Amino acid sequence: MKEKNVQHEAEVLHQKKLALENIKAQEEERKRIAVTIHDDIGNRLNILSLWLNNLDTKGDEIIKKNIYSQMSALIDAARSISHSLYPVNLESVGLVLYVEELIANLSHKINISMQVMPGYKKKDLFVEVQLYRIIQEFTTNVIKHSDATDIWIYIKDYPYNMAVVISDNGQGFDYDKVKKGMGIKNIESRIQSMNAAYKWKNTFLNKGSRIIIKIPKHNEFPNQDSPDR
Repeated sequence: MKEKNVQHEAEVLHQKKLALENIKAQEEERKRIAVTIHDDIGNRLNILSLWLNNLDTKGDEIIKKNIYSQMSALIDAARSISHSLYPVNLESVGLVLYVEELIANLSHKINISMQVMPGYKKKDLFVEVQLYRIIQEFTTNVIKHSDATDIWIYIKDYPYNMAVVISDNGQGFDYDKVKKGMGIKNIESRIQSMNAAYKWKNTFLNKGSRIIIKIPKHNEFPNQDSPDR
């Protein structure tokens, strides 16, 4: 039994490390594309917009207005695509402010409240990106599938770990019976990449869903350096 337990723990650790490597590779590629869109295409569109605004159209105001409208839409689309690929500005503003921006952007679709307990300290970039992605994935799934009206996000630092609880008041699902879609798989893969523990609390239908995540303070795997070093 002891040997089997050791083998099981080794297999779990191996799966977590694979998840970490996979997530890091995905994030690097997403970041590369997002920065290109944000810094190159977005800036070029802004310059074109400025040139257009200063262009003397000699009475063709309707044409100018239509072109300017399309240019503004392209700028917004480039920003949105960049944002969805990788949270480019998260490193500078931090997780809490970035989630608050997400909440503001989704306020016309669903009520989202976030409670960050006093004492929360900024985490390393990898962890904050994964947490943002998890919150983003959870809210997207809820809006698409659960008929919920409210989502609650709770974040608290403890001496040895960080707790994140995300819940909603939608239809809920039985985790043991439901078919695991890409949304749930993506969430769980990102949790594994942080060497974190989690539990879904949604055994009763029509009572909403909840995920509880506990992230070790240094999110390190045994016998290896921190994944962000």
